[in-house]
Amino acid sequence: MSAVEFALDDAVTEAGVWRRHFHATPELRYEEHATAAFIADKLRAFGFDRVETGIGKTGVVGLLKGKRSGPGRNVGLRADMDALPILEANEVAHKSTNIGVMHACGHDGHSASLLAAARYLSVSRDFAGSAVFIFQPAEEGGAGGKAMIEDGLFDRFEVDEVYGLHNMPNLALGKFSTTVGPVTSASDRFAIEIEGRGSHASRPQEGIDTVIVGTQIVNALQTIVSRNVHPHESAVVSVTMFQAGQTDNVIPQTALLRGTVRTFNPAVQDLVERRLKEVVTGVAGLFGAQATVTYLRDYPVTFNHAESTAHAVRIAQGLVGAASVEAAMKPVMGGEDFSFMLQKKPGAFVFFGNGPSSGLHTPTYDFNDQAIASAAAFWVRLVQDRTAA
Repeated sequence: MSAVEFALDDAVTEAGVWRRHFHATPELRYEEHATAAFIADKLRAFGFDRVETGIGKTGVVGLLKGKRSGPGRNVGLRADMDALPILEANEVAHKSTNIGVMHACGHDGHSASLLAAARYLSVSRDFAGSAVFIFQPAEEGGAGGKAMIEDGLFDRFEVDEVYGLHNMPNLALGKFSTTVGPVTSASDRFAIEIEGRGSHASRPQEGIDTVIVGTQIVNALQTIVSRNVHPHESAVVSVTMFQAGQTDNVIPQTALLRGTVRTFNPAVQDLVERRLKEVVTGVAGLFGAQATVTYLRDYPVTFNHAESTAHAVRIAQGLVGAASVEAAMKPVMGGEDFSFMLQKKPGAFVFFGNGPSSGLHTPTYDFNDQAIASAAAFWVRLVQDRTAA
């Protein structure tokens, strides 16, 4: 089939089938073996110049060289592949067949959209330079972007700049949103282990109640943002898990709390970590208990580079008009491991509309196949524009 005969609409139609296949067969982080094999087989069938698998354990990278004259640039395009450990509540023909695992964040749509662009560009090759298609594993808490970099992603493939797309529920179809600087937050997590003294529930005076200690710690942690962080800065401290005791007549000896911290400013990140440890230790000591804090910094801030963001905005505006592109969105508090790639290469992270839908990471979420068209078109225009720079 010639490039003239093959339209982007054809690729988008195919991608809808692929998306529903991915949705029905989801795989958790670093277990995306079937998904990676499917993608690699497609890239090879498209006639890619080079396809490598197993980068960052289960990542796939394909290199496509353009046919236009001139040196061009090398542009990286990234989509994530992994699913989440959530039991799907949707009753659809493409419902997950892997019980307890589902694509609740749209990574099925991200991969399908990038494959649509790969399909179209592989027929036309109407660009200079090269496009590097990066299908990344383990975005959901596994730092797959970091793993790919450590496995030589940017050593094996020459990339001048790199871009990522993510769907946004309830942003209208065909709309795009991004900003210069922080676009998603740093994502940290903590665990608090409390050691008290167990006792019979009828004799609390003989024990040190870890339930009481834990609840006081939860309350005190909420003062960090309200009383230590400058009002012009942003931060979130959320305790998301509290485990203590096994029965109703025993004051438990131990308790475990887990949670997350989200920040945009490294100085605020340092402040919150320091104060969290001080508050936990202080409150526990007040009740005669001991507490140990484990604090892990998972994903750094996703920081969009100014020049690359300007290119992304211009390309999106060329597709859908200036009124449908938000170029100065408020950053979101979600974590995103595309941040590791933006620490190594200039680039930008952009959101595109999923239309009316359930929120991300919910059992009723489903990627909207109609969103594939705008995402794939963005990828195609990006390659054609940036490789000619």
